[in-house]
Amino acid sequence: MRVYVPATLAALTTLQRDGELFPLGGTVFGVTPALREAYTSGDDEELAEAAMRHAARASLRLLAIDDDDDPAPAAADGQTATPEHPDAPLPVRRVVITADVPAARERPDLDDAVLKVTAPIRLGDVVAVHVDVAEAEPAVTAAAAVVDAADLGDEDAELTVGDAEDHDLAWYATQELPFLLELL
Repeated sequence: MRVYVPATLAALTTLQRDGELFPLGGTVFGVTPALREAYTSGDDEELAEAAMRHAARASLRLLAIDDDDDPAPAAADGQTATPEHPDAPLPVRRVVITADVPAARERPDLDDAVLKVTAPIRLGDVVAVHVDVAEAEPAVTAAAAVVDAADLGDEDAELTVGDAEDHDLAWYATQELPFLLELL
């Protein structure tokens, strides 16, 4: 089953390093019967895009959680985190991991596209990785700060989140992952 895993660059680094990643709460997104029913029209590609948009918004929520944690101090030379500068902060970008997993259970009580996995996402199951480009960082940073308010109906916050969602995620093949992380 194809799933879209909300993540952060830190989680992507973990996936690359450990070869697997367990999504927070096992929550992933996909084309579910409930999602199909919610869209009166649209082919499989459009429904997959909708599921990926849900995962990208969930990535904003993960960024908001990361921001609430004690952030890593910046490296003395202002670099982003690398093997040479592991304590430097990573850029603030949405990440969605596309993977094929053996099984996922529907969670229509949470949202139309929500699924739950009980096993880690393995690097070998990853089909592609989608990451914001550098130009999206200011909008993504602002959106992560207000995503909860947007979810609760705050119109200004929703506009801020919409600004981030106007940025398309860049597509990377699995074999490009080490280079992507190195170049951040």
